Amino acid sequence: MLVSACGAPGTAALLRALRENGAREVRLVGTDMGERAVGRHLCDAFHLVPAGSDPAFPAAVREIVEREGVDVVLPQSSFDLEGLAAHREDFPVPVLVSSPETIRRSNDKAACYELLHRIGAPAPEFRRVTGRDGVDRAARELGYPDRSLCFKPVFSSGSRGFRVLDPTVDRAKQLLEERPGSVAMRLEEALELLPEDGLDLLVMELATGGERTIDGIADGKRVVLGHAKTRESMRAGLAMYFVTLYEPGLMELADRIVEALDIEWFLNIQLVGDKVIEVNPRISTVVYQEDLNLPYLGVKRALGEVSDEELESLRSRIRPGRTALRYFDQLEWDT
Repeated sequence: MLVSACGAPGTAALLRALRENGAREVRLVGTDMGERAVGRHLCDAFHLVPAGSDPAFPAAVREIVEREGVDVVLPQSSFDLEGLAAHREDFPVPVLVSSPETIRRSNDKAACYELLHRIGAPAPEFRRVTGRDGVDRAARELGYPDRSLCFKPVFSSGSRGFRVLDPTVDRAKQLLEERPGSVAMRLEEALELLPEDGLDLLVMELATGGERTIDGIADGKRVVLGHAKTRESMRAGLAMYFVTLYEPGLMELADRIVEALDIEWFLNIQLVGDKVIEVNPRISTVVYQEDLNLPYLGVKRALGEVSDEELESLRSRIRPGRTALRYFDQLEWDT
């Protein structure tokens, strides 16, 4: 199995789940654009590749697939999806990625929000703008400074570029009491930093409330196997604590989004409060069970070893209350 972006935060748990699948021995091949990816030390083979946005990326991965005798490709990063989707038919093995159009509409946050509103799914009110003046106008239209808002690039991943626009933010408190990297700032401060043009941004309603996600395996029409979970204890933009939920309403919402976007393979849908803020057509953090290994089941499905009907029959194994705590670990070696 080839796992891309094997320096991503969820890599160690994902590789362990694939290796400890309880059915067969597997050989793991990792790829990443950085030499210090943890997967370099956890996979059986490792290869440096161009960035996922590089036109040479798909061919580089395909060459590794052929050289290493890979049977299935499992991408981890949103940045790897577009290139692989555009060339998935060129690979001699299954590539667990949706169609190019699905990837484009999911990664383009404005297009995704427009679709969510069109199908009646709860999504934030937003404006798509370009540059500093566009942000200023959109913020005023959406009610700033009477209410807090947020903005982020139209194309982004992992909280990159996300900022809260809060007219009450205390800069002295941020400086003296908070860790570096606070995401809250006043609109005036943001306008000082933003370029005049050339940057597509979303200015949007600030969704509030608890965070939940829906994770699973989809067939383009529905979630074949999956569940909802909480997303808590944020650290450096990453959730560190999860609890599996029994939420039929969220699963019905996920089915509608899957069908509208034609999502295949793995998916991750994020909500804050009751608003859908992110749709990721890729694998994300998984809450593992000893009798329900979602990543490995996705691989088996790609290899034709398990049907969608068989996956659907496993829904009863999902255990609400199953909890996952992420933590920092480290490796040592002599150079």
